[in-house]
Amino acid sequence: MAWFKRKSKRNNKAEAPADLEQAGRPPYRLENIQGVGARARQEDSFTFMNALDEQLYRDRGMMFAVCDGMGGMKDGKAASETAISSFRRFFEELDRDADIAGQLRESVFAASAEIEDILEGDGGSTVVIGVIFQEQLYYASVGDSYFYLKRDGGLYRLNTEQNICHLRYLENIRDGGFDPQECRNDPEAAALTQFLGMTGLSQVDCSVRPLRLQSGDLLLACSDGVGGVVDERELLEILDGSEGMCRRIEQCIAEHARQNQDNYTALIIQCL
Repeated sequence: MAWFKRKSKRNNKAEAPADLEQAGRPPYRLENIQGVGARARQEDSFTFMNALDEQLYRDRGMMFAVCDGMGGMKDGKAASETAISSFRRFFEELDRDADIAGQLRESVFAASAEIEDILEGDGGSTVVIGVIFQEQLYYASVGDSYFYLKRDGGLYRLNTEQNICHLRYLENIRDGGFDPQECRNDPEAAALTQFLGMTGLSQVDCSVRPLRLQSGDLLLACSDGVGGVVDERELLEILDGSEGMCRRIEQCIAEHARQNQDNYTALIIQCL
């Protein structure tokens, strides 16, 4: 888990209205944004489930996911859409009285196998997926999408990237030395070591126990077209709890003006 904290801390917690239960609204606010960037077409896919139905949310919880289809392989859009469809079926069939974290982990392997079957191992997607049930968060990821929690003025990276750069970090540490710059300079640093649809997916970065959500928490799930462009200092300022956070993320991406800007997708869940 990586974290970054602003020096001067402000209280940006959103206050829930006193009549929240009577109003029939879930205890959160959602935002999302998606753009093509400099790519020829959109290969990211995302979903929310039970997000707009207060009773369904309270009875069955909510699911959200971002899947980033991989360019340079066969049909990234088909890969990401296949993954989203698989995860939606998983959530419909979820046994909420059993091990939710374990079921979520297995759903990632199931989605990967489905993509591999359809695209014959020549297509893939990343994923970051979360399930909120009874105010507890379960999550999993594969690849290089990003998942953040902002709480009490701190920004926390909840998942890790599965790429050559991070693999080299671990190898260096095991060998008794550590030179981060050497890892970053590897020309294949960004190449993924795990992704949905690969033959032999072996690692899923996932929570074992749920994280209890608190009033004022902000969750950001996004593709690397966001997380790889907008840095944590910028995100800390943008995720202030006011309306239009996703719009400001998009503005920040535009200000960076990368010639090769990837597709970008961001989902925000603000706990009231």
